[in-house]
Amino acid sequence: MASAAALVGSRQRARRCAVPLIAAALLLSMAQPGAAAPPATAQTASSASGPVTKHIATTRWSTPELRKGTFSHTHINGGIQIGPQPVKVSYDDPYGSSGRLAYSRGRWYSPWVATDFGLTELIASYQAKTPAGTFLEISARGRTGAATTSSWDNLGRWASHDANFHRMSLGSQSDDLSRVAVDTLVTSSGVTFTSWQLRLSLFRRAGTTKTPTVTKVAAVASRLPATSPTSSPGPTVGKLLAVPKYSQEIHSGEYPRWDGGGEAWCSPTSTSMVMGYWNRLPTPKQYAWVNDSYQQPWVDYAARHTFAWGYDGTGDWPFNTAYAAQFGLDSFVTRLRSLREAELFIDAGIPLVASIGFGPGELDGAPISSTNGHLLVIRGFTQNGDVIVNDPAA
Repeated sequence: MASAAALVGSRQRARRCAVPLIAAALLLSMAQPGAAAPPATAQTASSASGPVTKHIATTRWSTPELRKGTFSHTHINGGIQIGPQPVKVSYDDPYGSSGRLAYSRGRWYSPWVATDFGLTELIASYQAKTPAGTFLEISARGRTGAATTSSWDNLGRWASHDANFHRMSLGSQSDDLSRVAVDTLVTSSGVTFTSWQLRLSLFRRAGTTKTPTVTKVAAVASRLPATSPTSSPGPTVGKLLAVPKYSQEIHSGEYPRWDGGGEAWCSPTSTSMVMGYWNRLPTPKQYAWVNDSYQQPWVDYAARHTFAWGYDGTGDWPFNTAYAAQFGLDSFVTRLRSLREAELFIDAGIPLVASIGFGPGELDGAPISSTNGHLLVIRGFTQNGDVIVNDPAA
């Protein structure tokens, strides 16, 4: 399967060709609440694409379904919140200067989720409100077919704010069963999990009554082949969405503390394009701190609010979907088996942020020669099934 490039400010197309640009596409779906998402988002079983099988299972819990989990010093009040008599803990922000501080903590555990295949990767995403003085930590573990359970691996600490807090990725945490690649639980070589579980830890500064409120939790489990065949166009091609065009390149050198713009900001730029499509960008008051000479200041704002310490970049996928959720969008990370499934989103009026990779000469019209990882927005398909995108690198 393949993607294509559309320059910001103009539009280019590329053929639907047999280049593995979107590996069972890693996608950030962001839509208005109530938007009719296609069936692919609710898929919970493996499916075949030609001679190769891409095993993908996405599970989502909204507030009613969150009641199926296990509550430890938490409860439901419009979402998961810290409950009465939380556990007293201390926390030392490794990137801060305040030292060890007293916090209160509650936890929520998802049910164990079984897959009908042996998964090798798991990506969790979430939607939450985190007032100043609060934050979330999300962890995952898996269980093998031999009933061996892995340790908890931390997929990130997150808050929408950066008031005396640094959202962060916590490194590989390798053991004999799994490791973490930025935001993704990856099994060790030769290991597969037949079920998985999430743990949310909610923190607040001791002596306060503030609490995070988690309204939605999701995770996509997968086992993917190294390559896959080109998909043929489906019946829903020929639609183009009016997604605004923003460029990461005009931000080169801006705010080095958040990775300095330019080639480093494909993720917040792409996320901002989809937010602009839904008219859910931050307000001028919110980005008033951005240098007046900088263009498209909402991209600088997004970079600040998606930056992950430890990873030292803005490309943590769940941090981007959690950021978009702050503006009322229903957002989560998923994978697709082919561009056929992307067509369903476009037909439903939902543009997609897609993660792609390609080698030299593999993508006609691309503004960059090659990449191991780059985000752009899929916004439509030609009648021939060629993909039309907004590429922030243009």
